[in-house]
Amino acid sequence: MKYVGIAAYSGSPPDHLRVACEEFIESLSLCCDVSKTVIVVGGYWGLMRYVVDNALKYGFKVLILPPLEMEDVNFPEEAIVVRTGTSFRVRSVFLVRTSDVLVVLGGAGGTIQELITAYVEGRPILVLSMTGLATDKLSVLAPYIDERKTSVIKYVGNPKDLAQEVCNYLRSRVLG
Repeated sequence: MKYVGIAAYSGSPPDHLRVACEEFIESLSLCCDVSKTVIVVGGYWGLMRYVVDNALKYGFKVLILPPLEMEDVNFPEEAIVVRTGTSFRVRSVFLVRTSDVLVVLGGAGGTIQELITAYVEGRPILVLSMTGLATDKLSVLAPYIDERKTSVIKYVGNPKDLAQEVCNYLRSRVLG
């Protein structure tokens, strides 16, 4: 199995991000092996809800790692839910460490924390640009946050191209 972590806005997403989310998941289903790919998210609200609903619609396995404060949310029956018993920030570390690659679909402080965690943990990071959210501001840090170069941060402007980048990465990990 390959695990695609998705960091996404926890607030009410603007229409263009909901559309981008669906385009990303649909494109991912066309270029990756759905039966061997798990989508990992940190909850079932905000843009994450659209990620989960679309991933299930396209046949992906979905793993949700909610924080303690949100463990009582009504999750889809088809999703695998691991109630971490941890805070928002700690559960974000679990999300990143579970993932082979982190995709950032736009977000604020929590999403930025997941991006930084992925960088220091050496996980590749693919970011949807031009979302209008705070994660766009981090493009000045790409491709590396510091001299350690523990991971590459790549900004991609189109959700379909973003999905292709994810699939290319996962294929290279299988072959290499």
